[in-house]
Amino acid sequence: MTLNRRQVLVLGAACAPALVRHARAADVPRFDLGIASGQPHAAGMVLWTRLTGADLPDQVSVQWELAEDDAFRTVVARGTETAVADDAHTVHAEPTALKPAREYWYRFTALGQRSAAGRTRTAPDPGADVKRFDFLIASCQRWDVGHYAAWRDAAALPLDAVIFVGDYIYEYAGAQSAVRPTHTTVKVRTLADYRNRYTLHKSDPLLQAAHAAAPWLVVWDDHEVDNDYAAVQGQDLQFNFAAQRAAAYRAYWEHMPLPKAVRPVNGDMRIYGSLDWGRLARILLLDDRQYRDPQVCPKPGKGGSNTVRSSLCPDFMDPKRTLLGRAQEDWLAQNWSTDRPWNLLAQQTLMSRFNWRNPADGGPEYWTDGWDGYAPARQRLLDVVAQKKLPGAVVLGGDVHANYVAGIKADFDKPDSAVIASEFCGTSISSLGLAQDRVDRALPLNPHVLHGRADERGYVRFTLQPQQLQAELRVVDDARKPDSEVRAGARFVVEAGRPGPQRIN
Repeated sequence: MTLNRRQVLVLGAACAPALVRHARAADVPRFDLGIASGQPHAAGMVLWTRLTGADLPDQVSVQWELAEDDAFRTVVARGTETAVADDAHTVHAEPTALKPAREYWYRFTALGQRSAAGRTRTAPDPGADVKRFDFLIASCQRWDVGHYAAWRDAAALPLDAVIFVGDYIYEYAGAQSAVRPTHTTVKVRTLADYRNRYTLHKSDPLLQAAHAAAPWLVVWDDHEVDNDYAAVQGQDLQFNFAAQRAAAYRAYWEHMPLPKAVRPVNGDMRIYGSLDWGRLARILLLDDRQYRDPQVCPKPGKGGSNTVRSSLCPDFMDPKRTLLGRAQEDWLAQNWSTDRPWNLLAQQTLMSRFNWRNPADGGPEYWTDGWDGYAPARQRLLDVVAQKKLPGAVVLGGDVHANYVAGIKADFDKPDSAVIASEFCGTSISSLGLAQDRVDRALPLNPHVLHGRADERGYVRFTLQPQQLQAELRVVDDARKPDSEVRAGARFVVEAGRPGPQRIN
């Protein structure tokens, strides 16, 4: 029998704590932080866990097994990994030679203790005729300001994949009026700090259940390192920021279901790449932090973002500036699929132009940390989309703690320019958004934006088929409560060959 997603939730929230209690009584390694899978391809995926516990040996043998059924009667792959202290006792197992487009179950064992089981799956063969892809996008799960009711809801869905587009952890010390404490009074800066912050976030049983329910594709944003950082410049212009970033990248690799091959080298780590979901779609994953130029016109004595009038910022339209770095820009231009009906561009933030000030009141005014702060680079990207006449170009993002649904124009400087792509920028799992009335005042200035809600927490669920993409905004009633109701918000559809979302309720 295959467990449904609600049974997965019960497994993650009930069975795992029982294992923890038993493990602690024996003072042996535990699986307190759950299990995860990710980076699925047609022949395999990455299986992840981390051992915790007092006085762990420097090296621990960890056995893993993967089966075609949840009872593990038909085990098709197994192996042994060595969890070492230098990698925080994390495990990145990589089974291969699996069947494409099928469901599997996996678990780990170490020193007599067994983890809970998780569900994963392989991607379809790149040449397969695929009729459906069920996935979601999520981002921004700040610990101290809310709970993860959204993940409880997501864990019950029949998903092929979760696409997480950044801000898995937050480096802040924590809010004074915290919903739940971070237990620190200073910002995260060192490798030990980052490891502790992942330990905190991954201790949440609802997040664990979501990881155990489906494979994840992940990219980072800024808070995995430092708010608003750009390349090797921190927001506070820290003199040792390169070392801080290297520590953050190391901890990120350790705690994500990523392959050994992308482990950081000399403080750098490539996370951008692509995955074909059969003949249905190409998924393109971007990195808009590691290679970007610093933001223009920052606040005095600071790095990072600002909200500025473009006319008062001399470098705002400098064509040499880049958000992705020229190498990644070139890679993206060459890797769009022209023979699949859909291209899903998973990146960090809002791509559509968003003007915050009426021209009659001195505007326009733009936020410099997102694509608006790198307008010529955005135009280069959109020019490629237009020139290639890409079918079904859909931009997926997060970062801004609001649900935005928009039609992306070929040229935002021309009001009558054609819509060439669709955008779904999902809100946060828990992180707080702007005041809704501020967004309401700006929406009339941005008629290409069909939906803008900064007062919603949650994620976006998608069903992709050859002829259409359906999107449902899943909205948490109260992110301060782990048992909050989660409801269907607005719903949209994108028809194949017709760029731009259409509201359907």
